[in-house]
Amino acid sequence: MSARAGEAFDLGRAVSEVEALLTEPVPATGPTVGEEEPDTYEWTVTRGEGFVILPLWESGSLTGLYEPEWNEAVETAEGHLADLVRELDRRWAAHRRVAMHVPLFRKQADQPMPPLFQALCDHDAYGDLTVWGPVPAGGEGDADRWVGVSVGHSDGDAPLVMVAVASDRPIVELEGEL
Repeated sequence: MSARAGEAFDLGRAVSEVEALLTEPVPATGPTVGEEEPDTYEWTVTRGEGFVILPLWESGSLTGLYEPEWNEAVETAEGHLADLVRELDRRWAAHRRVAMHVPLFRKQADQPMPPLFQALCDHDAYGDLTVWGPVPAGGEGDADRWVGVSVGHSDGDAPLVMVAVASDRPIVELEGEL
Protein backbone atom coordinates (compact mmCIF):
# COMPACT_ATOMS: atom_id res chain seq x y z
CA MET A 1 0.00 0.00 0.00
CA SER A 2 1.03 3.55 -0.56
CA ALA A 3 0.75 6.61 1.61
CA ARG A 4 -2.07 7.74 -0.74
CA ALA A 5 -4.50 5.06 0.49
CA GLY A 6 -7.82 6.62 1.42
CA GLU A 7 -7.17 9.99 -0.25
CA ALA A 8 -9.59 11.33 -2.83
CA PHE A 9 -8.10 12.06 -6.24
CA ASP A 10 -7.33 15.77 -6.65
CA LEU A 11 -6.24 16.80 -10.15
CA GLY A 12 -4.66 20.06 -8.99
CA ARG A 13 -2.59 18.29 -6.34
CA ALA A 14 -1.55 15.57 -8.78
CA VAL A 15 -0.40 18.14 -11.37
CA SER A 16 1.53 20.07 -8.70
CA GLU A 17 3.26 16.91 -7.50
CA VAL A 18 4.19 15.88 -11.04
CA GLU A 19 5.57 19.36 -11.76
CA ALA A 20 7.53 19.25 -8.48
CA LEU A 21 9.33 16.18 -9.83
CA LEU A 22 11.06 18.50 -12.31
CA THR A 23 13.21 19.83 -9.46
CA GLU A 24 13.25 16.77 -7.19
CA PRO A 25 16.78 15.48 -6.52
CA VAL A 26 17.57 12.46 -8.68
CA PRO A 27 20.54 10.25 -7.73
CA ALA A 28 23.13 9.97 -10.50
CA THR A 29 24.21 6.52 -9.29
CA GLY A 30 23.62 4.12 -6.46
CA PRO A 31 21.06 1.63 -5.30
CA THR A 32 17.29 2.00 -5.56
CA VAL A 33 15.88 3.03 -2.18
CA GLY A 34 12.22 3.22 -1.21
CA GLU A 35 10.97 5.48 1.56
CA GLU A 36 7.97 4.81 3.80
CA GLU A 37 5.83 6.58 6.35
CA PRO A 38 7.52 5.85 9.68
CA ASP A 39 4.32 4.86 11.51
CA THR A 40 2.43 2.95 8.82
CA TYR A 41 5.27 1.73 6.57
CA GLU A 42 3.27 2.85 3.56
CA TRP A 43 5.31 3.67 0.45
CA THR A 44 5.95 7.40 -0.15
CA VAL A 45 8.77 7.68 -2.72
CA THR A 46 11.47 5.62 -4.42
CA ARG A 47 14.75 7.00 -5.72
CA GLY A 48 17.27 5.20 -7.87
CA GLU A 49 19.92 5.71 -10.47
CA GLY A 50 18.58 8.59 -12.56
CA PHE A 51 14.94 8.55 -11.37
CA VAL A 52 12.37 9.23 -8.68
CA ILE A 53 8.94 7.53 -8.43
CA LEU A 54 6.05 8.54 -6.21
CA PRO A 55 2.47 7.44 -5.73
CA LEU A 56 -0.10 10.07 -6.71
CA TRP A 57 -3.32 8.26 -5.80
CA GLU A 58 -4.57 4.87 -4.63
CA SER A 59 -8.05 3.41 -4.99
CA GLY A 60 -9.87 1.55 -2.31
CA SER A 61 -9.46 -2.19 -2.03
CA LEU A 62 -10.97 -4.24 -4.83
CA THR A 63 -11.34 -7.30 -2.60
CA GLY A 64 -14.80 -8.75 -2.98
CA LEU A 65 -15.75 -6.54 -5.94
CA TYR A 66 -17.15 -8.14 -9.04
CA GLU A 67 -18.69 -6.77 -12.21
CA PRO A 68 -19.95 -4.05 -12.46
CA GLU A 69 -18.33 -2.54 -9.33
CA TRP A 70 -14.85 -3.79 -10.28
CA ASN A 71 -15.21 -2.34 -13.79
CA GLU A 72 -16.43 0.96 -12.33
CA ALA A 73 -13.36 1.16 -10.08
CA VAL A 74 -11.05 0.56 -13.05
CA GLU A 75 -12.93 3.11 -15.18
CA THR A 76 -12.68 5.67 -12.37
CA ALA A 77 -8.92 5.17 -12.09
CA GLU A 78 -8.46 5.37 -15.85
CA GLY A 79 -10.60 8.53 -15.87
CA HIS A 80 -8.36 10.15 -13.24
CA LEU A 81 -5.32 9.27 -15.32
CA ALA A 82 -6.94 10.62 -18.50
CA ASP A 83 -7.69 13.92 -16.74
CA LEU A 84 -4.08 14.18 -15.59
CA VAL A 85 -2.74 13.31 -19.05
CA ARG A 86 -4.95 15.95 -20.70
CA GLU A 87 -3.67 18.61 -18.31
CA LEU A 88 -0.03 17.62 -18.77
CA ASP A 89 -0.50 17.49 -22.57
CA ARG A 90 -1.79 21.06 -22.35
CA ARG A 91 1.35 22.10 -20.50
CA TRP A 92 4.00 20.00 -22.26
CA ALA A 93 2.49 19.03 -25.64
CA ALA A 94 1.65 15.52 -26.80
CA HIS A 95 2.77 12.47 -24.86
CA ARG A 96 3.90 9.06 -26.04
CA ARG A 97 3.31 5.58 -24.64
CA VAL A 98 5.96 3.31 -23.14
CA ALA A 99 4.59 -0.20 -22.75
CA MET A 100 5.31 -2.17 -19.58
CA HIS A 101 4.75 -5.69 -20.95
CA VAL A 102 8.47 -6.33 -21.62
CA PRO A 103 9.51 -5.33 -18.06
CA LEU A 104 6.70 -7.52 -16.70
CA PHE A 105 7.89 -10.50 -18.74
CA ARG A 106 11.49 -9.85 -17.69
CA LYS A 107 10.43 -9.76 -14.05
CA GLN A 108 8.53 -13.04 -14.43
CA ALA A 109 11.63 -14.60 -16.06
CA ASP A 110 13.92 -13.08 -13.40
CA GLN A 111 15.90 -11.27 -16.12
CA PRO A 112 17.77 -8.01 -15.50
CA MET A 113 16.36 -4.67 -16.56
CA PRO A 114 17.21 -0.99 -16.07
CA PRO A 115 16.73 0.23 -12.47
CA LEU A 116 13.74 2.45 -13.33
CA PHE A 117 11.75 -0.44 -14.79
CA GLN A 118 12.85 -2.77 -11.99
CA ALA A 119 11.59 -0.26 -9.41
CA LEU A 120 8.26 0.14 -11.23
CA CYS A 121 7.84 -3.64 -11.27
CA ASP A 122 8.83 -3.88 -7.61
CA HIS A 123 5.93 -1.51 -6.83
CA ASP A 124 3.56 -3.51 -9.05
CA ALA A 125 3.27 -0.45 -11.33
CA TYR A 126 2.56 -2.47 -14.46
CA GLY A 127 0.38 0.09 -16.24
CA ASP A 128 1.83 1.45 -19.49
CA LEU A 129 3.59 4.76 -18.95
CA THR A 130 2.39 7.97 -20.54
CA VAL A 131 5.63 9.90 -21.08
CA TRP A 132 6.66 13.48 -21.88
CA GLY A 133 10.12 14.70 -22.51
CA PRO A 134 12.43 16.16 -22.46
CA VAL A 135 10.61 18.64 -20.22
CA PRO A 136 12.54 21.71 -19.05
CA ALA A 137 13.49 21.31 -15.40
CA GLY A 138 12.17 23.83 -12.91
CA GLY A 139 15.40 25.36 -11.64
CA GLU A 140 17.94 27.41 -13.51
CA GLY A 141 20.77 25.18 -14.64
CA ASP A 142 18.83 21.97 -13.95
CA ALA A 143 18.95 19.30 -16.64
CA ASP A 144 15.81 18.45 -18.58
CA ARG A 145 13.66 15.58 -17.31
CA TRP A 146 11.48 12.88 -18.77
CA VAL A 147 8.21 12.49 -16.89
CA GLY A 148 5.77 9.58 -16.92
CA VAL A 149 2.50 8.64 -15.26
CA SER A 150 0.55 5.39 -15.12
CA VAL A 151 -2.17 3.58 -13.24
CA GLY A 152 -2.42 -0.12 -12.62
CA HIS A 153 -2.38 -2.90 -10.07
CA SER A 154 -0.77 -6.24 -9.49
CA ASP A 155 -3.91 -8.39 -9.46
CA GLY A 156 -7.67 -8.19 -9.42
CA ASP A 157 -7.97 -7.52 -5.69
CA ALA A 158 -5.09 -5.08 -5.22
CA PRO A 159 -5.87 -1.37 -5.14
CA LEU A 160 -5.22 0.61 -8.30
CA VAL A 161 -2.24 2.92 -7.85
CA MET A 162 -1.39 5.96 -9.95
CA VAL A 163 2.33 6.72 -10.03
CA ALA A 164 4.51 9.47 -11.43
CA VAL A 165 8.14 9.12 -12.41
CA ALA A 166 10.79 11.66 -13.35
CA SER A 167 14.09 10.70 -14.89
CA ASP A 168 17.19 12.56 -15.94
CA ARG A 169 17.48 10.01 -18.79
CA PRO A 170 15.08 9.28 -21.65
CA ILE A 171 12.29 6.88 -20.71
CA VAL A 172 12.10 4.52 -23.66
CA GLU A 173 10.36 1.24 -24.26
CA LEU A 174 12.43 -1.84 -23.56
CA GLU A 175 13.02 -4.17 -26.47
CA GLY A 176 12.16 -7.79 -26.04
CA GLU A 177 10.28 -10.79 -27.26
CA LEU A 178 6.65 -11.39 -26.37
